[in-house]
Amino acid sequence: MKALLTAAGRTFISPSRRYQLRTVANALRDLLGRACLWRWEVARFRLQQESPYEILYIGRKQQRAMAKLLIGGKDRQGQPEFAVDDTPAAQRQVVVISELPTAGALSVPHYLSAVVPLGRSLEDITARYDSELRRSIRKHRPLYQMHQTLDDDEIAMADRDLLRPYATARQGIHAAQFPSDDVYRLAKGAGRLDLITCNGEVVACHLGCEITRGGKRYWSTLRFGYCEAVFSDAKKLREVNSITTFMALEWALENGYDYYDIGLCLARPDDGLLKWKRRRGGDIDGLNNHAYLFVRLPKAGRAGFLWDTPLFAVEGNKLTLHLGVPDGASEEELASRYQEMVFGGLHKIYLYGSKCCGEQFLETLRSRYAGFAAPPTMERVLSN
Repeated sequence: MKALLTAAGRTFISPSRRYQLRTVANALRDLLGRACLWRWEVARFRLQQESPYEILYIGRKQQRAMAKLLIGGKDRQGQPEFAVDDTPAAQRQVVVISELPTAGALSVPHYLSAVVPLGRSLEDITARYDSELRRSIRKHRPLYQMHQTLDDDEIAMADRDLLRPYATARQGIHAAQFPSDDVYRLAKGAGRLDLITCNGEVVACHLGCEITRGGKRYWSTLRFGYCEAVFSDAKKLREVNSITTFMALEWALENGYDYYDIGLCLARPDDGLLKWKRRRGGDIDGLNNHAYLFVRLPKAGRAGFLWDTPLFAVEGNKLTLHLGVPDGASEEELASRYQEMVFGGLHKIYLYGSKCCGEQFLETLRSRYAGFAAPPTMERVLSN
């Protein structure tokens, strides 16, 4: 079927082609931003005072925060950088992070989506949930209802009282708020805004839209919003968050979508949100990411660095995971460290370490992926 159809003098663009054009436009916008070399800086710092690894950052000043986030995680956000010492260059363990791709550097995406494959029964999908999550959903799901709203006042309320306060509560001054005009545009037809009620009271909302990629239809969560009474209570937030995600999944399944995209996460294997979505059946996917940083691992201490900071990377259009197996780490420590780093959607896993390290762990890792339809290949990388 042709992507472009012409009728009555008008040109219509298929959803798949529209997604392709939007992806190209976003990538071009990022490329043009990186081309502004006068905004670049060269900075040297450590993320922890006692860290043996020196970060050499080369790129736009405003993107240094993303580099710190991908390497140090959200716990390091807002924390001070530490000056490097005068150790001779040959003895330094330098990690180069740049916005310019170079030979041998890992292409690390900023974000990844967590995507649930549909086309099967709800029971089959939830079979991957742990028993506690399944019990919680069975107990609480009957208490909640979801309905679409097109009413201007309700849309304004969702934007003002649910979406914006929740984003601020999670990210503070760093919150990337969804523009109100976009909320209205999506709610009125470009997407869908649903209100979630419990005992007749609005407690949450879901803003989503359809994406078509490669002929497959994705129902994509753009934002969840919660009232203050929910997000200020950690236990209640866990309950409502699980139910709203489950209800969006139900809706996508009932309406014939091929995939449910739970939304973007920081592309960091240790990220708590990514693990949360993995436990709900989400496979990692490069959907909607268009920006990358390029990480050149240190010449010495690669296994130790990747033990502290595992990394996702992209090869072509396929996702890989890079893990460190440092000397002296026991098989039990390895199994525990990477217990929750089992992701659907991976093409390959690289294990960095000496030849004799982690043999039993490699078999453990293979066994953890044995039930996947397309388990990743695994490769040892000899490294000190």
